[in-house]
Amino acid sequence: MECLGHRVKSSNMITRMSTLFLRTLRDDPADAEVPSHKLLVRAGYIRRAAPGVYSWLPLGLRVLRKVENVVRNEMDAIGAQELSFPALLPREPYETTGRWTEYGDALLRLKDRKGADYLLGPTHEEMFTSVVKGEYNSYKDFPVTLYQIQNKYRDEERPRAGILRGREFIMKDSYSFDMDDEGLERSYHKHREAYQKIFDTLGVQYAICAATSGAMGGSASEEFLAVAENGEDTFVRSTGSDYAANVEAVVTQAPDPRPIDGQPALEVRESPNTTTIDALVKWANEAGITVDGRAVSAEDTLKCVVVKITEHGVDDEGKPMGSHLAGVLIPGDREVDMKRLEAALEPAEVALAEDDDFTKHPFLVKGFVGPQGLAANGVKLLADPRVVEGTRWITGADKKDHHVLNMVAGRDFTPDSFIEAAEVKEGDPSPDGKGALTLARGIEIGHIFQLGRKYTEAFDVQILDENGKRAVPTMGSYGIGVSRLVAVLAEQMHDEYGLRWPVAVAPYDVHVVIANKDAAAAEAAEKLTTELSSTGLDVLIDDRPKVSPGVKFKDSELLGMPLVVVVGRGFAEGKVELRNRLSGDKLEVAYEDAVSAVQQQLTA
Repeated sequence: MECLGHRVKSSNMITRMSTLFLRTLRDDPADAEVPSHKLLVRAGYIRRAAPGVYSWLPLGLRVLRKVENVVRNEMDAIGAQELSFPALLPREPYETTGRWTEYGDALLRLKDRKGADYLLGPTHEEMFTSVVKGEYNSYKDFPVTLYQIQNKYRDEERPRAGILRGREFIMKDSYSFDMDDEGLERSYHKHREAYQKIFDTLGVQYAICAATSGAMGGSASEEFLAVAENGEDTFVRSTGSDYAANVEAVVTQAPDPRPIDGQPALEVRESPNTTTIDALVKWANEAGITVDGRAVSAEDTLKCVVVKITEHGVDDEGKPMGSHLAGVLIPGDREVDMKRLEAALEPAEVALAEDDDFTKHPFLVKGFVGPQGLAANGVKLLADPRVVEGTRWITGADKKDHHVLNMVAGRDFTPDSFIEAAEVKEGDPSPDGKGALTLARGIEIGHIFQLGRKYTEAFDVQILDENGKRAVPTMGSYGIGVSRLVAVLAEQMHDEYGLRWPVAVAPYDVHVVIANKDAAAAEAAEKLTTELSSTGLDVLIDDRPKVSPGVKFKDSELLGMPLVVVVGRGFAEGKVELRNRLSGDKLEVAYEDAVSAVQQQLTA
């Protein structure tokens, strides 16, 4: 039988199903899409209070607290100190950094009775920076790392998947403050190693991926992604190296520029019914058009995708920045990856242009937009890195049923800037030049940043250095989705019958099931439960008198404790059954050997 691993010490206790605040469900909740959401609700761990907002019932809260403690133990081990900020925060610190407006609609804003603005904290960089500024003023106070485990709030437009993506969630966020970049590097790697220990202790399958910093700012950035088919994030790994990255952070290998001299002249051709790339390629080949002596393929065409970019805040003249159009130019064999595009433009918001935008701007001819028409009307051109100087394209002619042949980058149009917005495909070359990329799905469970001095400069944090001169400390930011980890464990550790909690975070170590109406068997089960508890184990006993063995078995599978001890028919012969939920193995042992057998299973 598979060993269940090291257990995290907890207070020994006995809980009875007959009095436990619990109601299990046989049917999946109607709004549940992923296994973790279905099982956590069915097993009575969480209950929906509002869209994206969940209550933690007793079993769920025990798991959550154990996950918190695993995180807390490793943070304390690297010398981080825990504090707690309020979730209700004033507007002013977020005005200082510009994030009061940058966060846009994702920020939950409110006013008090006097009309003062507040927000429910989505993240606390401003508060950590302010408190360090208020308490410390000498290099002798540094380095320092502070952390909290606290509720966060974001007004998700489409909360989904239960506690995987909610409007209220629990995070561990820590911040290191060092006097120099070498210190920041040390703090960053301390956190990186601590995160590996946390996720290894929890038994999570994860990958460490290069990532973008987004609205957080900063330089070095890595994500910890739990491998999951239902994950919202796509990440890549190389077949030829240890390279791994969130798809948003993948850097395209640009081809070498090509000479412009000698390229064929631009030519406009009528191309009826060619509003899609497939139709355009078919038309080109039927028309006998070739590229370098070969048939036209989708990668020879250039898509001009019109998007609307909304920037929050004000410009240099104090005017609201508002929205503007841009053209995203990508090879026709690829689609725009909105997550990559959003990451590239963050903190601005971006959306595809709608019918109203085309109506307001007659130069936009749907299905036939080209770079020349966009540039002529002041629309910025954001090009894929593959659109280098000298590359030749078939693209829209800004006229219905017409396309341009031989549109040469650097001769007929010039991108304003380059952008990573095209989808990454299986088999693309790895950015490190070693092997090809493979795609996988994951759930973000941790993110670490080297922030640098973005926030300490914003708050004018001035510290006296060794020479008595004023210096600005540098920061690192490190987050873990604590409540999300509960869902991730449920997502990775379940079977067709229910949850399968690892010992480190299971609500109880052992689930004793009385499946025999004989009074002697019930008495023996009670005695066994007491003996197990006396060894330091947390024990759940199903002592419900009017519930059938079949229902008890189903509940034990659904609830997912690591070990189930069944005192049933075999007790007449002096035996009990051990059911290992992690391996699925079943084993009969003598009643008098049950305690030692359980201990053996729970320790490696």
